[in-house]
Amino acid sequence: MEKITSKANDRIKFAVKIRESSSLRKQENLFFAEGARLCFDAASSGVIIAEMYVTEKALNKYADYVRLVEEKAERCFVVSEEVAEKLSDTKNSQGVFCLCKMLDKSTNIGKIKYNGKYIALESVSNPANFGAVVRTAEAVGLDGVIVSGGCDIYNPKSQRAAMGSLFRLNVVESENLPETLKALAENGMSVLAGVPDSNAEKITEVDMNGGVVAVIGNEGNGITEETCAVATKLVTIPMKGRAESLNAAAAASIIIWEMMR
Repeated sequence: MEKITSKANDRIKFAVKIRESSSLRKQENLFFAEGARLCFDAASSGVIIAEMYVTEKALNKYADYVRLVEEKAERCFVVSEEVAEKLSDTKNSQGVFCLCKMLDKSTNIGKIKYNGKYIALESVSNPANFGAVVRTAEAVGLDGVIVSGGCDIYNPKSQRAAMGSLFRLNVVESENLPETLKALAENGMSVLAGVPDSNAEKITEVDMNGGVVAVIGNEGNGITEETCAVATKLVTIPMKGRAESLNAAAAASIIIWEMMR
């Protein structure tokens, strides 16, 4: 492997820019992954690894993970601890980093099974919430996640919270969620809009047979009127406490569980 010992190296500066800039990620069709397990998950899930950066210490400590990533990567570099510190977005870096080529997450109704179960996220802005929902969706067995607006799905915080689920689960990006949901409803799917409204149908009483897509809205503003208008049903999570609403990830987890129960 080639060695990089300077933090001023052009490749290192470019990798950091990819890590920090959503617009540059889109422009270059690349995203930044950090951590032995996350990089391993990317490589083992078929993500194209453009470059891997790894410290000598990590080569030994995480040998099983790094070996596969090295085999899949187009180029590999051994970096100094100082360079690893520059690359890292975490407090306790494992010393394993990758530049990866983005997956095709564009809207394609053909990717969605009309008899499947999906969660749709409308303008969810917190990357930790997004990642947690994707991780929960995969763990419980959902068919996929539809994303419209909100945080960049390739944000490093999103990836860490998703714990590799982003690479394995069918995550589809929609530029116009109401239109996407309308098309799914026309193909027989039930579209549920989750709202903090006691007059809406309780999620525990909803018929989940057949294809279902449930929508979770923005943390502060909820679901837009346009999206609610195309929903086949407004649903709510019964709450006995004094809190007016739930965290987006918590609400999504409860709805996902009810969809798959």
